[in-house]
Amino acid sequence: MLLTRHTPSGRDVAPGGPPSSGRLLISVAAVTVLVVVVGGLAHSLVWLIGFMVFLPAASSALCTVRQTIAVCVWTTLVVAGIALVWVDGGGSPLDRVLVLVLTGCLGTASVYACHRRIARENEMLRLRSVAGAMQRQFLRPFPLLTADVLVNGVYEPLHEDRLVGGDVYDVVESPWGTRILIGDVQGKGLAAVGAAFAVIGAFRTAARREAGLTAVVAALDAAVTGQNLYAERAGEDERFVTALVVTIGGPDEVQAVNCGHLPPHLLRAGSVTSPSLPTGVPLGLTALADEPARVGSFPFPPGTTLVLSTDGLMEARAADGTFYPVDERLERLADLAPDKLPGALYDDVRTFTGDHGQQDDIAVLTVHRPQHHPPR
Repeated sequence: MLLTRHTPSGRDVAPGGPPSSGRLLISVAAVTVLVVVVGGLAHSLVWLIGFMVFLPAASSALCTVRQTIAVCVWTTLVVAGIALVWVDGGGSPLDRVLVLVLTGCLGTASVYACHRRIARENEMLRLRSVAGAMQRQFLRPFPLLTADVLVNGVYEPLHEDRLVGGDVYDVVESPWGTRILIGDVQGKGLAAVGAAFAVIGAFRTAARREAGLTAVVAALDAAVTGQNLYAERAGEDERFVTALVVTIGGPDEVQAVNCGHLPPHLLRAGSVTSPSLPTGVPLGLTALADEPARVGSFPFPPGTTLVLSTDGLMEARAADGTFYPVDERLERLADLAPDKLPGALYDDVRTFTGDHGQQDDIAVLTVHRPQHHPPR
């Protein structure tokens, strides 16, 4: 599941759009003057005007079609003036004609290349727009306010051009309280995304239908098992999913089933604790378990914040191989507002990893129980 993408401080953002007409005019004029002046001093204008033909090529990669046409026309006029008017510029008549023909051909090719580039970019924008619309229908944006809690979060896939990665999470209001899922699909690629969607779809149905948390987990496991059967028939690798499923109801406590996932953290009054929960096997592997999943519980009074994360946070490493100290950094950031904590934590892990960079998808959720909330 994907929430609004977080843009951390310090992230390079590629400039969008073509250059302005003013900047383009200055650049073209500067190159033209440079060619004419240097060519005049070298008494070899015909050969130096060959550098002019790089203007259309550069504009085809950066500018609009109209801007590229304008650059091509200007380049052709300048080359024609130098080649046909400046008789003392050196080079034989055949050289001058060949340069002029080359300029015209390259200009035409540049306009065509610019047109194709823009068409591809528009197609990619349409595809991303469709993907974003599908994502918004399937993956609810954050923050989410339920009768019990306020949930905020940040999700950053390993590859920035992907809208969805292998980390999953969702929030569902049920007759038994707010139910929250966070998980991590083993592996990468489209197969992992398919397993992620299967888990989320099963969770949304089971969370509202099943009274017991173990029954919800059983439905998730069945979804992963079914996805693995499909993957096996398709010749793809089978997947398992680590997951943590919690229910936050009327009493001041949380019920949770841990399927091989990271334990949660509790933040209250500036202190950080990690409640102890029984840990079972990941979803998709329960057939190998000696005993069924067990439900654990821990206090969750008003004013407390529950922090859920995937292993991309804990396994982030600095350049020297040191793992990110989650507990230590949470204590340092514990006084932040719950809605600010996920973004601050992600910024901090990026600073910690430095040039080593992000090595996995990262998802962080904060689940805050307000001091006062309406009764169920």
